[in-house]
Amino acid sequence: MIVLGLTGSIGMGKSTVAAMFAARGVPVFDADAAVHRLQGAGGRLVAEIEALFPDTTGAEGVNRTALGEAVLGDTAKLRQLEALVHPAVGEERAAFLAAHQDAPLVLFDIPLLFETGGESRVDKVAVVSAPPEIQRARVLARPGMTAARFEAILARQTPDAEKRARADFVIATDCSLAETQAAVDAVIACLIGPDGR
Repeated sequence: MIVLGLTGSIGMGKSTVAAMFAARGVPVFDADAAVHRLQGAGGRLVAEIEALFPDTTGAEGVNRTALGEAVLGDTAKLRQLEALVHPAVGEERAAFLAAHQDAPLVLFDIPLLFETGGESRVDKVAVVSAPPEIQRARVLARPGMTAARFEAILARQTPDAEKRARADFVIATDCSLAETQAAVDAVIACLIGPDGR
């Protein structure tokens, strides 16, 4: 099995690219989705997060906006949260690998791959990238997003140029979906052959 790590800064089109891999039959572990499960209604981290960061949870689980406001810009609080979340996500990832142990290729969709040292847990890295002006326009079009929040998120992320320099593959998303899909297909063919084995 080859484990491919997929990453990219906010607004680069990573979710779209992950879906393209999934459509080609590649099992995808979505770290963000795992976090949502762990922090959603009945999620196993909700009580611990509420204990650490009071008034950030409710009937629906963690209020991500409130939690973000509680930790954004406070390195110590952010580290506390990461110390809780990262091991739980690691357990989910291990269960995913066990469930897909016969697959020739699996994809780890991890937004903060480089920031968390996650590249050491994958065989190859693919980075999704687009020019800064396209990234900015995509992110600021999201509901509830502000320029200040976007800048704060960017400040926590490894710069796109560095990600591209450290990647084994760069998948552009400032082109047609067909061109991006062709790039995805080329990565799959490079790793496991054109017939998927």
